[in-house]
Amino acid sequence: MKIRTLNLKNWMNYQAFKSAGFQDRMFIIGPNASGKSNFLDALRFLRDVALPAGVKPSGGGLQKAVNDRGGLSRLRCLNAKQDTEVLIEAELEDDSGSTWSYRLGFKGEGKANNRIVVTQEYVARDGVGVLSRPDSDDKKDPERLTQTFLELTNANAKFRLLSRFFSETVYLHLVPQLLKFANLIGGNTIENDPFGQGFLLRVSATGEQTRNARLRRIQKALDAVVPQFKELRFKQDSVTGHPHIEANFEHWRSTCAWQRESQFSDGTLRLIGLLWSLMEGSSLLLLEEPELSLNEEIVRHLPHLIQEIQRSAKTGRQIIITTHSEAMLSDLSIPAEEVVRLALDSKGTHVKPLDEQEKIMLASGLSVGEVLLRSIKPKNVNQLKLSLV
Repeated sequence: MKIRTLNLKNWMNYQAFKSAGFQDRMFIIGPNASGKSNFLDALRFLRDVALPAGVKPSGGGLQKAVNDRGGLSRLRCLNAKQDTEVLIEAELEDDSGSTWSYRLGFKGEGKANNRIVVTQEYVARDGVGVLSRPDSDDKKDPERLTQTFLELTNANAKFRLLSRFFSETVYLHLVPQLLKFANLIGGNTIENDPFGQGFLLRVSATGEQTRNARLRRIQKALDAVVPQFKELRFKQDSVTGHPHIEANFEHWRSTCAWQRESQFSDGTLRLIGLLWSLMEGSSLLLLEEPELSLNEEIVRHLPHLIQEIQRSAKTGRQIIITTHSEAMLSDLSIPAEEVVRLALDSKGTHVKPLDEQEKIMLASGLSVGEVLLRSIKPKNVNQLKLSLV
């Protein structure tokens, strides 16, 4: 299943946002604070809503998803003055070619405890309505509106495909230091592990045959870009039982050449996590600035690598990436249709379409990085100064 359009209303800095034509590989670009992370978080929010109780230690559902983001006041757009409803609407295409629509609107109840209540929940398949709320039962029992049907397995049988798709969404913004120093930090991993702290546990939980096959592919990639790299392996600590990834490097003392992940460079560790995630599963994958800590030449080849993995996978998973990197967007195989450029004004964030000059520049053979990134650079960056007086 793939997302084809996403509409947002009053979601963080998106007062009224519409983005159509999502491809299997998408790049989200924009100035700092324009809402790239918030864009991904709308999809993470649907994941958190769709997660049934028991999947997360503290549960899932609408109330938990809102509270995890600091409550409705922090989630709702500051420009939402009269119409305070927050709305997320997605159009999707399943593997059979059918088109699905899911729309969720919610707001505060307006009473003392101000619970979150569903204002609308709508599902359609190929234009035929499957669910429309509030319904007559909701009006008889308003308590029902504190939950979505997306999160209730006894209510979403007719569109469980959507619930499963949203709940399996993967977000990754691997922070190498959290993985290197997990034991010192105390092992407190954030639910759904967005920063890769539990990455080694995921590797350990993977079947041995699949795990070894993935590590061999990663080893081949690292051999091309990491100096003196020789071999990659998984190893369980015989004393503590903790899982580790070890790498062998060329060294004059061969017996001392094996290193564990705590000794890897940030770039090497982040690249391993990225490559593993690209091969892990078929669900929607959200990548936040994968270029961080990586050599520019490696970043330059990431779009092609992602495309090749998508082509070789049985399902061709959809991948949405936020980036600032001109090196990544210098790939001439990236068409303008795969890029969503965000712009910010007094009314919030919106998509900035191509102007005629940009269309001409792209048609002449320039990359999307050369053409589009120049428009999102800070206008007064030359005035950036640090005064120590």
